[in-house]
Amino acid sequence: MKYNLSKIYDNSTPMRINDFLNYLRTIKGKSENTIDAYKLDLIMFFRFLKLYKGMLNENIEFEEIKISDITDDIIKEVTLSDLYAFISFVENYRHNGSYARARKIATLKSFFKFLYGKAKIINENPASELESPKISKRNPVYLTLNESLKLLSSVEGRFKERDYCILTLFLNCGLRLSELCGINISNIKNDLLTVIGKGNKERTVYLNDACIQSIDSYLNVRKENKEKIVDKDALFLSKNYTRINKRSVELMVKKYVIKAGLDKDKYSPHKLRHTAATLMYKYGGVDIRSLQMILGHENVSTTQIYTHVDSEKLREAIKSNPLNQSKF
Repeated sequence: MKYNLSKIYDNSTPMRINDFLNYLRTIKGKSENTIDAYKLDLIMFFRFLKLYKGMLNENIEFEEIKISDITDDIIKEVTLSDLYAFISFVENYRHNGSYARARKIATLKSFFKFLYGKAKIINENPASELESPKISKRNPVYLTLNESLKLLSSVEGRFKERDYCILTLFLNCGLRLSELCGINISNIKNDLLTVIGKGNKERTVYLNDACIQSIDSYLNVRKENKEKIVDKDALFLSKNYTRINKRSVELMVKKYVIKAGLDKDKYSPHKLRHTAATLMYKYGGVDIRSLQMILGHENVSTTQIYTHVDSEKLREAIKSNPLNQSKF
């Protein structure tokens, strides 16, 4: 039997990156999306390190720098100054904003903590004092109720039942893109949908009437081509009758946002997740803890970005104070 070990060992990256990614995968239970992001960050860091330390014998493009020759001895020589130099590099030459830099810092801190505490490769952790940039809180970008209805009404074409169902689930359930693409028909039981969220954590999503109706309509159309279907249990299929991928969904959302004449900043599926959360909080009277469970947030602080929608309610509450009529 042949085994595909590409997820376990990638010979284009240093052994310690492979060890770290396997630790994230098997022990920490991180999702493949998270692991891929960590891997890209570390590849960029070690490419920078070779450039910064003058370890290149030729003038080559940054993306062509090979890092498979990074040894434990090289890793042991990494200092806090090297890490800050890297963060300066991604800010000035890669134009990374504060969020992107903060993620790279989180990657470096996690990686060197692993090398120090678990793998015992280094005697000192150079990232222990590494600080993240200050990130100002931003209100989420979302569609209004009228814009959401306009988006749904723009759906047409060969895959209209599928596309309408996708948009309906985004706007009503606040699903992540990966969660939506991963839905299996067997995950749906009456008004209950089971999805796999961040960190491979399973959660239950309750389906409202609009979701149930759109799923039923799509499944009725879907079964007309049941003999062609490759991924039988996948709910959403591509034109090739395989499970739809994230990029296809992103392009589909973008197409309908443009067609509906909406703001270009509201293209992404994640903006539709923001929309669902905002509409539930604003019109559904959902408390912040319930919203946290619906969205699958690990920390309630993540969910609190949606409290901005209550500014009008707060204004009205202040106006309703009976002392509002008492004036000098």
